[in-house]
Amino acid sequence: MNTAANIATAEPRATAAPPSSRLVDFYELTKPRMNFLVVITTMVGFCLASRGRLDWLLLVHTLLGTAMTAAAASVLNQFVERDLDAKMPRTRNRPLPAGRIAPREALVMGVSLGVTGVAYLAMLVNPLTALIGFITLASYVFVYTPLKRRTSLNTVVGAVPGALPPVMGCTAALGALSPEALVLFAILFFWQMPHFLAIAILYRDDYALGGFKMLPVVDGELNFTSRQIVLYAAALVPVSLTPSLIGIAGPRYFACAVLGGLALLSFAVSCATTRSRGDARLLFLASIIYLPLLLAVLMIDKT
Repeated sequence: MNTAANIATAEPRATAAPPSSRLVDFYELTKPRMNFLVVITTMVGFCLASRGRLDWLLLVHTLLGTAMTAAAASVLNQFVERDLDAKMPRTRNRPLPAGRIAPREALVMGVSLGVTGVAYLAMLVNPLTALIGFITLASYVFVYTPLKRRTSLNTVVGAVPGALPPVMGCTAALGALSPEALVLFAILFFWQMPHFLAIAILYRDDYALGGFKMLPVVDGELNFTSRQIVLYAAALVPVSLTPSLIGIAGPRYFACAVLGGLALLSFAVSCATTRSRGDARLLFLASIIYLPLLLAVLMIDKT
């Protein structure tokens, strides 16, 4: 079966647009705002795991390879979900469902970025980081993406590739897994759950139109969703204290982690209690403030 030919005949061609607009659309396919967080957490992992003087050139290579791999995951995810994105008001104007970029163009772009990113990491960083980058890309595109249409557990599964970038930063610096890598993975994993469940509450109608089985879509009264939000936010508090407990960070980080974790938990409890879009939005905003602050203090108070 000629997949490329099928794509070319079954899908509409990209609509004519000025070259500058096309560049913007290709750039949008990489989801730069979302992948900015990927780059930041990778940098945190690298800096936290580095021993002695920071290797700036190696850090740049790590960030470039990780950015390409993350961009590939975003492009291929949108390629797979283009028909579903067309059904949702929030995503129907993306380059693929809107017809501004042809599916074959997106497929070539995504595969090229993925191959280049993983190869770049293997050659200029180390094979272990390249392997984790490949696992991140493959699990996001081939496991998490299809599961979004099959089970509400997709968010838990998707939190795994979402938590791997800081691990890549650590392995890039050390060439091996380390306590820093495991700690950062755990923090990112537990943080993602209340963060993305809040998003799923905000856009539950869109997700229902697209056929995505997000937990707030299948959990009509939000009973189980509310419990999950509080459970993961509560678990994040002791998990976030681990760097101080194992000697990676000092008392200033410990104090900030306690205060920040309890503050985020309070927003989670409010969201779970009222189950309103307003409190879901506040939880989402609190989560995107919490993580950068926590990581910044962790970097400053590194022992």
